[in-house]
Amino acid sequence: MALISKRQKNRRYLLYSSLLLSPITYYYLSPYLIIMAASEGIVNGSFIVFSLMFLSSLVFGRVFCGWLCPAGGLQRCCMRINNKQFTVGKRNWIKYIVWIPWVSLVIYILVYAGEIRSINPFYQTYHGISVQDPGSLILFILIFGAIGLISIFSGRRGFCHYLCWMAPFMIIGRRIRNIGKWFSLRLLADKSKCIDCMSCTENCTMSLDVNKMVKKGNMENTECILCGTCIDVCPTDVISFSYSSG
Repeated sequence: MALISKRQKNRRYLLYSSLLLSPITYYYLSPYLIIMAASEGIVNGSFIVFSLMFLSSLVFGRVFCGWLCPAGGLQRCCMRINNKQFTVGKRNWIKYIVWIPWVSLVIYILVYAGEIRSINPFYQTYHGISVQDPGSLILFILIFGAIGLISIFSGRRGFCHYLCWMAPFMIIGRRIRNIGKWFSLRLLADKSKCIDCMSCTENCTMSLDVNKMVKKGNMENTECILCGTCIDVCPTDVISFSYSSG
């Protein structure tokens, strides 16, 4: 069994902790509550969190996905059942069929409401806690059960690729950053050190062809969640984190 780096152990602890805390936090990631709140002219917790996801991605990419997402923690668990690589690119567009109408609806409702009347991060929670009664518990189980089943049947981080309603905020933010090329957290690679062992590609959390990215000399990919797995499995230290422009 391959040794797991300290960084990856810490990352997994963060993901598992996020998953354990999800009964408290999952309303802050709710695509439905943002619609309910918007209809009342309220900026709720999920509106704030999704906005922060977009803004943070302009500098830190999809770090949230790789290090803090409760769905990421669940999918990490599901990888123990099915760890096959996902075929990236074939169905990534599916999540936008959900995301575009949803965001358009939120914007329309906010405009129709006429004004933002209040900001309430704890909207529909019980003193900030999401699971507050049997109904919300059942909803929680159904949502996370569906995410788990999708991941088990589709493979490594399948939900992220297929249906995640949060990922597009960060993907769009990263694309904007890549156009502006300002300083941000990113991966760099020294392809002269590469020995084509393929460890980076075989172990990529998002099933990306990292070896191909190294050979091209371009490590930018909006599906990359900056988890650092490719850095830690590389025997010749080809890849590294960098806070730089370009």
